[in-house]
Amino acid sequence: MIKVDKVKKKFVKYKSKTEKEEFLANNNISFEANDGEIVGILGPNGAGKTTLLRITAGILEPTEGTVTFDGLNYKNNEIEIKQNIAYLSGNTKLYDTLSVYELLKMCSDIYGVENEEAEKRIKELAKILNMEGFLYGKIANLSTGQTQRVNIARCLVHNPKYYILDEATTGLDIISSQIILDFIKGEKKKGKTILYSTHYMEEAENICDKVIMINKGVVIKTGTPDEIKGDTNTTNLRDSFFALIGGVSNEE
Repeated sequence: MIKVDKVKKKFVKYKSKTEKEEFLANNNISFEANDGEIVGILGPNGAGKTTLLRITAGILEPTEGTVTFDGLNYKNNEIEIKQNIAYLSGNTKLYDTLSVYELLKMCSDIYGVENEEAEKRIKELAKILNMEGFLYGKIANLSTGQTQRVNIARCLVHNPKYYILDEATTGLDIISSQIILDFIKGEKKKGKTILYSTHYMEEAENICDKVIMINKGVVIKTGTPDEIKGDTNTTNLRDSFFALIGGVSNEE
């Protein structure tokens, strides 16, 4: 289980050389993600989703609050926690001179996966993510969808327990998106704990057990998709979100 408790993250924005402004990218955010559960972190661009996931993944430290994994915290158990995390960032660049296999083997070595187990895991991921046709091809020659599948696979070669996925399907065609979504659903059935950030409300409605809606760094609603739709008297999460923020404004 991942537990995020009263997390705040403060940044300083410089308006000029002498004038600065403090703002909270995340403000008092709390939630839990259980084993075998997909928890969606939903909100528009700039809502604070990526900051929250970076804090959860141990890349950023919170200004206040705590993050624990099955009761373990980063202060005392950082290496153990990070060895069990798959963190997918939306802007990760891959070594395009390598083949897909070479990259995945390199990542396996970094995580200390034994050669026999690494070979088995790479073949498994290649089959599940439909990468067998380009496993030995250069990354530089791949399409956007193929590259994103490789990006996901390189996070998973060590068979982690916790998945923290930031905008996994942004910009992808419908086939590549569905391959990734089907894979995530399959990992849920294996008992993985999955945080899934997206601004695609329909996508979240399709795969998430629970949803955390964020706007301007604040949680505005938590619940199952059906609970949120029921509470807002709407038929889809997109309309639910607009109902919760009072409609579209020029500031959004």
